[in-house]
Amino acid sequence: MSAALSLPASAAARRRVGVPRALAARGSRGWVGLLALAAGIGIWYAVTYLVLSPERRFLLPAPDRVLAESLFVPAHLDPMLTALGVTARVAATGFVLAAVIGVALGALMSQAWWLERAIFPYAVVLQVVPILAITPLLGLWFGFSTTSRVAVCVMIALFPIITNTHFGFRSVDPGLHELFTLGRASRLARVVRLELPAALPSILAGLRISSGQAVIGAIIGDMFFAQGRPGIGTLMDDYRAQLRSTDLIAAIILAAAFGVVVFAACSVMSTMAVGRWHSAGGAR
Repeated sequence: MSAALSLPASAAARRRVGVPRALAARGSRGWVGLLALAAGIGIWYAVTYLVLSPERRFLLPAPDRVLAESLFVPAHLDPMLTALGVTARVAATGFVLAAVIGVALGALMSQAWWLERAIFPYAVVLQVVPILAITPLLGLWFGFSTTSRVAVCVMIALFPIITNTHFGFRSVDPGLHELFTLGRASRLARVVRLELPAALPSILAGLRISSGQAVIGAIIGDMFFAQGRPGIGTLMDDYRAQLRSTDLIAAIILAAAFGVVVFAACSVMSTMAVGRWHSAGGAR
């Protein structure tokens, strides 16, 4: 009786010990991130003041100059935030379209070998063709405004979703397929109740990869399709042409921060969806 009563107590003790260890591990990872950030800033200062000659330092202004002359100046920051909002809407639209198309094509490819042979080569071609080589065509087909920017996002973000979805659908345990066969399940029931839930971790991994790709595609689209409201990429191109280095670096920092936020949001969604029952869910 006493041994039986001691089991829950020992389990509770292990949990009490495990919580501080988990907090300590998170704290260690936080310190590592801060040290890496400090090292990056230190390298930035070293390149500015030790590598570049005084007459060329305007090409890479020090971090304090970027903060004081651009990020902390509302007249410079407000146009960047407005343009970043335009880019964010383009990236979100392209990402959603890429997710719908990619998951549908990946699932379709997994249903028959001849569908895979018919679709996959086009997906590979879409991935390997340099996007800069076909931007003039996109401009001629869709105009030089928002539609072409969204098309660039879709083209860049599509391939990881297709491949990860296809991999997830094809990786279902054969024993489960046999169980559904014994139950005389229809093709639709097999896809909805077996293959889609089993492929969800791979699908979410592809979405996490493509989220950053969609942001890159939106910025590239801003640079090449300047009609309509300017995005952050349009401002980058203007700052480069005018040699406004502090504003250019500030815009790059804002764009990078936006990409990190999008990737982190997708990681959190992945953890919430599959992290509790699948070891691969979510970023560690």
